Amino acid sequence: MSQRVGSDQPPSLVPSRRFGLRTFARVAADAAAEALWPTRCVSCDMPGELICEDCRANMPWIDQHWACPICGAPFGWLTCTSNSCDESWEPRATVCALGFGQTASQMVACLKDRHELRLASVNAAAMACALDEARAWPARDGRPRFDEELTDALCFVPATAEAYLRRGFDHMELVSRELSALLGLPLADVLKRSTGLDQRALGQDERAQNLMGSVSVIEDVAGMRFLLVDDVITSGASMRGCTAALLSRGAASVTCCALTRVW
Repeated sequence: MSQRVGSDQPPSLVPSRRFGLRTFARVAADAAAEALWPTRCVSCDMPGELICEDCRANMPWIDQHWACPICGAPFGWLTCTSNSCDESWEPRATVCALGFGQTASQMVACLKDRHELRLASVNAAAMACALDEARAWPARDGRPRFDEELTDALCFVPATAEAYLRRGFDHMELVSRELSALLGLPLADVLKRSTGLDQRALGQDERAQNLMGSVSVIEDVAGMRFLLVDDVITSGASMRGCTAALLSRGAASVTCCALTRVW
């Protein structure tokens, strides 16, 4: 006769049994949800995967060799075509994974506006690939554009309170948690944004004005070297504003990474 697990069993057996039941329940719930709402490609709507094989094959990856080491724009290594890129750019270097196009834009929008939270790990993986390639190419200071050995922590451009309440989560916090695990870097939640307008609805000058004074550093960051991440760089106002705030509080350096680059 098999032995019944009860209260007289060693305490270590009880949590493992409970964990097994919770795992079974979660897997069963996921299977039911998949049957009712099958996973579809966020770009072409084909069923099966979040990003189907064809869309993965045609993703607009940025070649880090030719990217601008200052602002991350594609093909900007020799002469950057970005109007906002010059020697006053505050980040030490900027690395972007994808040019802003159909698949890349949906990877951003479906995560933060359609609550497809599984994309957090997908987007983080794409950023990790770009950072891995960027190790081989120099920033303007001659050092690699990214080196985790020369990075103390990862932080992210935070959502405004209004955006957090509207969505129920901060999408870049989710991506940052996944990315910090992939890179083996601690996650530092050190930035806060006060009320501001949605950057997507603003022009280049308006973006910079909207961020002026709205970003604050809430922890001691003196001497720290940060990897700062966001989903999209358009004018660079968000990255530059957050970088300026970190540097003003004594951070030693800030390297930026974004999933997509508009140029």
